[in-house]
This record gives sequence, C-alpha cells and structure tokens, in this order.
Amino acid sequence: MDFTENSCREFVQILASREPVPGGGGAAALVGAVGTARGNMVGSLTVGKKKYAAVEAEIRDLKCQCDELQSQLLDQVAADAEGFAPLALAYGIAKDNPDRASVLEEATVGACDVPLHIMELCGQALEVLAVLAEKGSRLAVSDAGCGAVCLRGALQAASLNVLVNTASLQNRDKARELEEKCQRLLDRYEPIAEGIYRTVRQSFCR
Repeated sequence: MDFTENSCREFVQILASREPVPGGGGAAALVGAVGTARGNMVGSLTVGKKKYAAVEAEIRDLKCQCDELQSQLLDQVAADAEGFAPLALAYGIAKDNPDRASVLEEATVGACDVPLHIMELCGQALEVLAVLAEKGSRLAVSDAGCGAVCLRGALQAASLNVLVNTASLQNRDKARELEEKCQRLLDRYEPIAEGIYRTVRQSFCR
C-alpha cells in the first residue's frame, strides 16, 4: 500500500495506531520529503527574479535535484513498509524451528537498508539546501532553515531505525559495520543542518 496516497490526517492516524507500518522509517521519509520541499520553495521564489539572474541556472538545477529527492523520499515510505515485511514474518516463525535464527538475522539486516538510504537522501537534500540558503531569495530564507530542521530530524529518526535493528543482530561484526555507516552519515550531515539553521536564525537577530 502506498501510504502517501492517504490524506495527512489519515497518515498520522495510521502512524498512531497499532499497525506496524508505516513505522519510524516511513515517518522519517515523509518528514525528509517535507523538508526538501521547503528548500525547493526557496528555489521557486528565486527563479525569474532579476535580482538573482546571475544564479538562475544554478537555482533551476537545484530545484530539479529537490524534485527528484522529494520523489525518492516519498517512495521510501512504501519501501520501508516492504522492507519490514520479511522481519515481521520472521518473528512469526515458531521458536523451535531450526531455521528461525538465520531467517530472523537476514531479515533484520535487510530492514536496515531503507533507513540507511533515507539517511543518504536526507543528506543529499541538506547539501542542496545549503546552497539554496546561501544563494536563494532572502524573502524565503526562513523556509531553507525550516527545511534543514526537518531534514535533520528525518536523518536522526532514520538512524534510530537502523540502530534498533543492529542491536538485536547476532553477527556483531555486521552490526558494527551498519552502525559505523550510520554514524558516518550523521557526522557528515548533522553539521550541515546545524549550520543552515544557525545561519538563518542569526540573519534575523538584530
């Protein structure tokens, strides 16, 4: 089911229910798409303005990147639900089944894939927003800041959906590999989000 076809109210109601999906990964993906869209708005309010003619081509390119990232992040809502399905089935295997442990281990590793990809997409979006915040319309700079805050939250939320799975892995080497990848993404992109937010906030301080 593509939960992004639901209304906002319906989506939130499902998130609040006992249903296993959409879960934290799906929520992170949606918030990431919203954050990217706020940056995209900066571009929309910049193109066509004589004041920003010198960066027109660059801003149009950044908007195209935002369009693609928004679409990909929304796609991850369904992808995360699909990625959780094998894990849900694995938990349902009888505990005396000799294959249960290996099936559960494989499904747990697989459940990390989409949250990690969500983190990557949020990071890419933050890199785009950093440029939009610097070169885009000053009238919409708060939207770039808002987008960065949303993307940072989505990045961090997705990371927790990785860590909740690695915590239960029996293969600790694989767990550390995934956790290190997760941490590298946080280390790379959290400072970008914080930098955008601080720059935007300081622009309003007198």
